[in-house]
Amino acid sequence: MKTRILSGLIMAPLLIVLFLGGYVLLAACFVIGVMAVKEFYDGFGNMGIRPSYVTAYAAILGLYAINMFTSDYHWYMVWFFGCVVASLLYLFRIEERRLEDAMATITGIFYVIFFSYHVLLVEQTGEYSLMLWLIVLTAFGTDIMAYFAGVFFGKHKLCPKISPKKTIEGSIGGILGSVILCGVFGWIFIPRLFIHCLIIGVLGGVISQFGDLTASIFKRKMGIKDYGNLIPGHGGILDRFDSVLFTAPMVYYYILLILG
Repeated sequence: MKTRILSGLIMAPLLIVLFLGGYVLLAACFVIGVMAVKEFYDGFGNMGIRPSYVTAYAAILGLYAINMFTSDYHWYMVWFFGCVVASLLYLFRIEERRLEDAMATITGIFYVIFFSYHVLLVEQTGEYSLMLWLIVLTAFGTDIMAYFAGVFFGKHKLCPKISPKKTIEGSIGGILGSVILCGVFGWIFIPRLFIHCLIIGVLGGVISQFGDLTASIFKRKMGIKDYGNLIPGHGGILDRFDSVLFTAPMVYYYILLILG
C-alpha cells in the first residue's frame, strides 16, 4: 500500500499540466501517447506479433498536427482513412508479416492514441474546458476508492478470470468515490453544471472500470503483468492511464451530445 501511495504522489505533477493547459497539455498528451502505444506494442511483441511502430508514430504526428493547424474536421476523416490504409499496406511484405500484425497496429492507433487524444479535445471545448478535471477525478478517484473499498470490505469477486483481486464491494466503492469527487468539484467550481458532474461521476465510475478491465484482458492475453516498469507500484504509463482511455472520450461526447 505504501508503494501505491508514493507512486500516486509521483503522478501529482500531472495536475500542474492540467492547470496550465494549452500547448503544455498538448505536448504532455503527445508524449504520453507515444510512450503508451510503444508499451502496448511491446506487449504484442511478447506474443510474437509485430505491429508497426512507425505507422503509429506517424499517426500520432498527423493527429496532433491536425489539431494544431486546422479546424476543419474533414481532416479527421482523412486521418482515419490514412491510418487504416497504412496499417494494411504494412502487410504487403506478405512473407514476413501476418494479419495479426496489421490488426494490432490498427488497435494500438485507435485504442491508445485516438482515445487518449480526447483529453485534449475536452480542454478545447471552450466554456466546458473545466470538465477536463472530471476525466482525472472519475478515473483516478474510481481506481483509488475501489482499491481501498476492496481492501477493507471486499468479499465477493467481480471478474476473477480477468482480475482476481477486484471485488464487487470495491467496484461499488469506486463508483461512489467518483460521484463524490465529481460532485464536490462541480459544487465548488461549476455549480451550474452540478447535476451533470454527478451524472458524469456515475458514468465515469462504471466506464473507468471497464477501461481497467479491458487493459487487464490485454495483459492476460499478452502474458504480461504490467505494460512497463516506469512507475513503481503502477507499472508503465499505460497501466496508469488505462482508465483515462475510456473516461476521456466519455466526458467529451457527453459535452458534445448533452451539453451542446
